[in-house]
Amino acid sequence: MAATLSLKHFFCPFYSYPSHKHGSLVENFPRSYQVKKELNLEGRWLLSNKKFRLNCLGHRDMDKLDIEDPKPSISKLFSEFNPYDAMLTIRQHSKEVESPYGCENPMQDVLERFLARLEEADQAFCFCTEMAALYAVTRLVENGQEIVAGDDITAVSDRLLTVASKLGVVVKRVNISDLSEVAAVIGPKTKLVWLESPTNPGLQIADIPRIGEMAHAYGALVLVDNTIMSPVLLQPLKLGADIVLHSAITLIAGYHHTMGGVLAVKGDSLAKEMLLLRNKSRGGLSPFNCLYCLSGFKTMALRVEKQQDNAQKIAEFLAFHPLVKKVNYPGLAGHPGRDLHYSQAKGAGFVISFQTGSLALSKRIVETTKHFTRSKIFVGSMNSFISLPCFDDNRSIPKEVREARGLTEDLIRISIGIEDANELIAELDNALRIGACG
Repeated sequence: MAATLSLKHFFCPFYSYPSHKHGSLVENFPRSYQVKKELNLEGRWLLSNKKFRLNCLGHRDMDKLDIEDPKPSISKLFSEFNPYDAMLTIRQHSKEVESPYGCENPMQDVLERFLARLEEADQAFCFCTEMAALYAVTRLVENGQEIVAGDDITAVSDRLLTVASKLGVVVKRVNISDLSEVAAVIGPKTKLVWLESPTNPGLQIADIPRIGEMAHAYGALVLVDNTIMSPVLLQPLKLGADIVLHSAITLIAGYHHTMGGVLAVKGDSLAKEMLLLRNKSRGGLSPFNCLYCLSGFKTMALRVEKQQDNAQKIAEFLAFHPLVKKVNYPGLAGHPGRDLHYSQAKGAGFVISFQTGSLALSKRIVETTKHFTRSKIFVGSMNSFISLPCFDDNRSIPKEVREARGLTEDLIRISIGIEDANELIAELDNALRIGACG
């Protein structure tokens, strides 16, 4: 961690008897402090020091607290000590030297360095929301230039592309699982190719290396939204992508207690441009949200492994259920993009979508399940979620457009958590039977 406050010794008792072996501030104080003991009238030892300094540990020099009072009171010490010094961004060390952090903070710096290492990127950037991160990417595209995007992408991305098209950017939508269609729309005016693999909610697979070659032949950038896979399963930058997006609200933090978006980029020039865009928007991530994300990384690999194992069992159950017409999950043998997916990813993930052929049945399934929480913010939490995309986050897309993309109203999307797989299967089976009788 780039900056960490060491408070272990500071919060020891300020007064103690000489015979107390572990409570004495003197015995617990670091040796670098110059401290002397004085005996008061009651026989207790008091501490005094000519100069007391509390320093942040890390790569950057942080603010120092100097107390010149030879006998500072306890209330004075606590009032002048600031536990948030490791998170301050604007305080200057002196009139001549500015703070090393402008729109950033030390916690954000730690998170960005870790994310860059995790994605094998040249630099990573944290934003206050996923939308802020996506908006920064669209600012790379000038009026008249083109964005080529999949026709099955996350609703928040779809809405942002709609806004971009109204501001002079040409947006072309295509089935990214069909290389011939992708090759037909990429051209000299293409500035950005926007991919998801697997897509959300259709779970289509994109050939990231091949599409990257097509885009780079015209000098275009490739963005891959890696939210539903995570760096544990997929590293798009190693496959030819230039920018990788993550939503911090879902898998990274893992507990749905924070907001944020992350971009990992390849190339020094692109990193400088992205840094400028982020700083101009003042859209950095707060220190506490950064801390939540860093805490989430501790359990990410374990969560992904358990969630993916559960998802495979549930997908296989749904694939053989008589009331389910179609299951979309790249881990199934019948998925058309299965071989391609496993050639560039380590696992199939934990998002499943399936169709029942009946909107009424699908609605009853979603309403009947108890272990699955109904929510449109669904990916990556430890809990399982269920939704009808066409009536939740994709409802802003016109019906005829959704149907043309293969997103029928009976489509159910589930994100699998770390619960017991057998309980989740029993819950879905019960919901399907009740729905059929309904």
